[in-house]
Amino acid sequence: MAAFPWHSRSRNYKAEFASCRLEAVPLEFGDYHPLKPITVTESKTKKVSRKGSTSSTSSSSSSSVVDPLSSVLDGTDPLSMFAASADPATLAAAMDNSRKKRDRDDNSIVGSDFEPWASKRGEILARYTTTEKLSINLFMGSEKGKAGNATSAMSEKVRTRLEELDDFEEGSQKELLNLTQQDYVNRIEELNQSLKDAWASDQKVKALKIVIQCSKLLSDTSVIQFYPSKFVLITDILDTFGKLVYERIFSMCVDHCSVLPDHFSPENVNDTAKETCLNWFFKIASIRELIPRFYVEASILKCNKFLSKTGISECLPRLTCMVRGIGDPLVSVYARAYLCRVGVEVAPHLKESLNKNFFDFLLTFKQIHGDTVQNQLVLQGVELPSYLPLYSPAMDWVFQCVSYHAPEALLTEMMERCKKLGNNALLLNSVMSAFRAEFIATRSMDFIGMIKECDESGFPKHLLFRSLGLNLALADPPESDRLQILSEAWKVITKLKNPQDYINCAEVWVEYTCKHFTKREVNTVLADVIKHMTPDRAFEDSYPQLQSIIKKVIAHFHDFSVLFSVEKFLPFLDMFQKESVRVEVCKCIMEVFIKHQQEPTKDPVILNALLHVCKTMHDSVNALTLEDEKRMLAYLINGFIKMVSFGRDFEQQLSFYVEARSMFCNLEPVLVQLIHSVNRLAMETRKVMKGNHSRKTAAFVRACVAYCFITIPSLVGIFTRLNLYLHSGQVALANQCLSQADAFFKAAISLVPEVPKMINIDGKMRPSESFLLEFLCNFFSTLLIVPDHPEHGVLFLVRELLNVIQDYTWEENSDEKIRIYTCVLHLLSAMSQETYLYHVDKVDSNDSLYGGDSKFLAENNKLCETVMAQILEHLKTLAKDEALKRQSSLGLSFFNSILAHGDLRNNRLNQLSVNLWHLAQRHGCVDTRAMVKTLEYIKKQSKQPDMGHLTELALRLPLQTRT
Repeated sequence: MAAFPWHSRSRNYKAEFASCRLEAVPLEFGDYHPLKPITVTESKTKKVSRKGSTSSTSSSSSSSVVDPLSSVLDGTDPLSMFAASADPATLAAAMDNSRKKRDRDDNSIVGSDFEPWASKRGEILARYTTTEKLSINLFMGSEKGKAGNATSAMSEKVRTRLEELDDFEEGSQKELLNLTQQDYVNRIEELNQSLKDAWASDQKVKALKIVIQCSKLLSDTSVIQFYPSKFVLITDILDTFGKLVYERIFSMCVDHCSVLPDHFSPENVNDTAKETCLNWFFKIASIRELIPRFYVEASILKCNKFLSKTGISECLPRLTCMVRGIGDPLVSVYARAYLCRVGVEVAPHLKESLNKNFFDFLLTFKQIHGDTVQNQLVLQGVELPSYLPLYSPAMDWVFQCVSYHAPEALLTEMMERCKKLGNNALLLNSVMSAFRAEFIATRSMDFIGMIKECDESGFPKHLLFRSLGLNLALADPPESDRLQILSEAWKVITKLKNPQDYINCAEVWVEYTCKHFTKREVNTVLADVIKHMTPDRAFEDSYPQLQSIIKKVIAHFHDFSVLFSVEKFLPFLDMFQKESVRVEVCKCIMEVFIKHQQEPTKDPVILNALLHVCKTMHDSVNALTLEDEKRMLAYLINGFIKMVSFGRDFEQQLSFYVEARSMFCNLEPVLVQLIHSVNRLAMETRKVMKGNHSRKTAAFVRACVAYCFITIPSLVGIFTRLNLYLHSGQVALANQCLSQADAFFKAAISLVPEVPKMINIDGKMRPSESFLLEFLCNFFSTLLIVPDHPEHGVLFLVRELLNVIQDYTWEENSDEKIRIYTCVLHLLSAMSQETYLYHVDKVDSNDSLYGGDSKFLAENNKLCETVMAQILEHLKTLAKDEALKRQSSLGLSFFNSILAHGDLRNNRLNQLSVNLWHLAQRHGCVDTRAMVKTLEYIKKQSKQPDMGHLTELALRLPLQTRT
């Protein structure tokens, strides 16, 4: 292809804008509105019956679309329609599964205010541990327990199973000694898996043996500190067994003829299922020892539903009385806890049995101080203060079950019974842990009186005050009692000598103080904490509690001017000497500040304190810091920077940004934020001053520009630098700082050759050319309005940029260079217009400087011809099989550029456009729909004034069809 001269067409931007405006269409009231119901036509089609017969209707009706969720009320929702057309067998299975789920749900505690056992399980296992050696009896199995001959008589099978049980109870076991706690846990888990495996292989007797064996372990208190955790592990196995038995019997209730209803009664259960259920209860009744017999029967308590409507209500009192036969009070209270657990799951309405368990426990509570228990503690070397907390998990659970939805009268009765027992501290603590916080809070002074008079006996009073404080954090006491409550509690807490005991209580009561009192009382409490935790660096062992205190204080003091005026707040922060903990605390403070600070601030107290906090976070960054952590720290620091405003004191604002740059130089996102902030400051300054004190304003703006110019090179990300150079140059240009703007643009041009071929985007390496193209397109848009420097010749910056683009090493199979040249052609065409599309206020662009001078236009056209030659040369190189599609696409793109920006009255340019049209279609690779739309556009434009020459062009642009 020969070289072609370039002729830009003259543009009337106002007329073009007017032609592109959307046509306004008047809308009468009552017409379409997006919130108005849509009217649709509903067609009823043929439905196929299960037998294959058909029925059809051809009627149609119009109706308004209603809420699809409301259609469930009349059974026409999509899921119901699907169920109606489903296969009967599939439907039956689905109903069976849903029925099982509903049955389980209906018999469970559904109130969200009832804390389930599962949430307590992990805490118990973590708290009650031991380093002593443990032992366990493992069932070794028996040949008799294997499946017998299928042809043997039923009586023989029964006899065999009874013999197996006898064999188990008579000692077919092996005792494993000297187990660590983890070994013990692993063995229990193996037994749980063995239970499931035995059940799956239809070895029901073996499964029962495992459950009996595990239940027996609950009578062993040889390592008494581990007993609560042992209870959790063993009852997990019991729960598994109870579920397996229930589901087995339930499955027998469903045959081909009947399906149990959602709330079935024993009359709905077939004889086979009832017989199997009775068989399980008879087997369990034959267990000789009390504890395994009690636990195994309790685990299948729910199965009574298959036998009798009153089965559960009859069994619960009997099992409650059975616990009276357990002599050890610790074993006894955990047995009651398990009975309450299964009772509240299967029959939450039977409150009487729950209350009976509690009152029975109170009657036997004095056994704790009897000779038997005391001798046992002496043998194991366990002190009473270590022994009594072992009761807490079981007692707390029993109390929770009893107090759930219980009237206040029950609390009053319990308080009276506790008084009769000498206000035992352990009992009092469980009462405060179990009942609703509102009940406790309204009687706070009564509880304080009971705490003062209680028998500590191994359970210190400060733990009682901690439990009371936990309730008061959730519910408010009477306003008249609040100060006295704090005074009484703190008298006890401040006298604690052990730092751990002290901080555990102080942590709870800090929230109460923040919630109901002023910064004066909070300051007093913080001072007391510092006093107790500073000696011997006790704070180093209590960082979690100290962190909790900080979080509670900042959660209640959202006004940071008040917070930082609390004298002891910053000294309290100084106790966080460990860097990782200190940084976490600082992050918490900044998160609250960003969330709750509504107005910008210039308060020096806030600024100094938060600068210190942010500096702490920044200085924690090192080579090992993860990128996510850096992003989080930068986000928090930037949030602070955005909230600092000195109003119209712009110099003070710039001084703050200078200080921030020196403090946060290791976090690039913070530096980027500072540059953006300074640029905004420069624009705001010019806007506010409006010519007043112009010399001083100009000097300040130059200072802002200089700040940006010296900060940008310190950034690592190359595209971050490029975009900031461009943005800062635009700000300088907008403020009539022309030489500074030129400096920014030259810096950006000189940086382009350093752009690597691949860049890291979110941890993945990506080609950089598309990002470079985007930047350069933005750069070209700015260069349109940048006036030429009087000492550097016409279009100096454009020429410099073209040289850099020409020398840049592009990817071998890339077309980005040509796309950039196409954008340059658009820029040069815009520069040749008599009046440019946009301008900067008070800045004379080249249209004003040159005024359409012929020499300027000639230089512009020469550049256009050079760029065109590069584009055409690249199109020639694509005349290969593998590149023909690219050639067609680029050819059509270049055609559109000439159509938009070129003067097609020039014959040679007109001929070039025709050649490009044919090139795009030559190999059948172009998008035909795009060609059709382009041709339609040309024909439409030909009807515009001064565009008649496009009519002839359209005739020369044929559309090739594909066959």
